[in-house]
Amino acid sequence: MTEAMMEDQVMEVLDKLRPFLLRDGGDCELVDVEDGIVKLRLLGACGSCPSSTITLKAGIERALVEEVPGVVEVEQVF
Repeated sequence: MTEAMMEDQVMEVLDKLRPFLLRDGGDCELVDVEDGIVKLRLLGACGSCPSSTITLKAGIERALVEEVPGVVEVEQVF
């Protein structure tokens, strides 16, 4: 799968998760997908929330690894 195809699939999953982030005053932005690593920037309340690492790893990363073939990890970029 090309990285462009992977990015499209990642965006689809993020669009499904976005309402939950928005409900808590946050959001996320896809920065890059490289070698199976998705780089995200957390925005709004998510950017400064002490639970953001849990949201990123337990929520977003788990969903992406399960639903997008080739995704192995999610990293937060600032």
